[in-house]
Amino acid sequence: MACSDSNRRVLSIQSHVVSGYVGNKAAVFPLQLLEFEVDIINSVQFSNHTGYPNGWEGDVLDGDRLLKLVDGLDRNGLLSGADAESGRIGHVLTGYIGTESFLRAVVVVVKKLKDLNSKCRFVCDPVLGDRGKFYVPKELVEIYRNEVLPLADVITPNQFEVEQLTGISIHNIKDAQSACDILHGLGVPLVLITSVVFGEGDDGKEENKLITPSNSIGMFASRDGAAVEQYLLYTPKFEGQFTGTGDLCASLFLGLTARGDETTRDALEKLAGTMHAIVKRTSQCAKVGSEEGDTAEKANVVFSREMKLVQSQNDILHPPRLFRAQRVD
Repeated sequence: MACSDSNRRVLSIQSHVVSGYVGNKAAVFPLQLLEFEVDIINSVQFSNHTGYPNGWEGDVLDGDRLLKLVDGLDRNGLLSGADAESGRIGHVLTGYIGTESFLRAVVVVVKKLKDLNSKCRFVCDPVLGDRGKFYVPKELVEIYRNEVLPLADVITPNQFEVEQLTGISIHNIKDAQSACDILHGLGVPLVLITSVVFGEGDDGKEENKLITPSNSIGMFASRDGAAVEQYLLYTPKFEGQFTGTGDLCASLFLGLTARGDETTRDALEKLAGTMHAIVKRTSQCAKVGSEEGDTAEKANVVFSREMKLVQSQNDILHPPRLFRAQRVD
């Protein structure tokens, strides 16, 4: 193994929680298992994720402080190697970003790292919301579309986020393909829609024939190139909400696609297998709670749904091939 390899070093800029697995707590451990060195910047430091019934405590990093942290790294040669023509950072991974100033500071950081290393990949999870609800100010959509996505090499949005970024409501496979065409047009070579449901029935139209099976959820990958290569895969859906799965998914996809020799189909199938194994293990440990219970009971239920990452090391290192991706033309 090389003593120093920029392709195995990641700068991860995401949220952090003391207890639980979201943001960097969900992303860093899998990357380290896969033998990546991870430099960590916590955009927030909270006691727990925001789904707990009694709130949270903590601090938020602003854009100026992010740039100061990066400046400190730069002054000490931690961004550029001894060889002035090479950068130390091979990948930038970003997740939840809650303010315009911080998102624009991330743009500055990514441009700097790409200037230092032309091969540096930017893997962006454009966290906006889910299930019709925004988690961040709507103003961030335009910044992502106009300033962030043109820099990204890989993006990992969910269905809601794709719809916001492209203006296309996704009802069927043709809608998903059209949305990905727009994202490719913005300069993103590889798009992974991490969760998608096609809701229209088969009315005889070709675009409506790939219907999401009941109790399943789809993953759709689209790679731009001489010819666009697209794959669709379905996995079983588990009851309940498991926070941090998007952060984990982006992290694993970075790891699976880092070397460049993994096919899109293989990366998608391995990703789906690992994600399914982790969520299934978590689901088996999850408690069933009542909305009528006291806050202590509710907190216990939320805690039981924290992802079982440590217990899933083997599934991260050796992804089970449980699902078959189908090529979509």
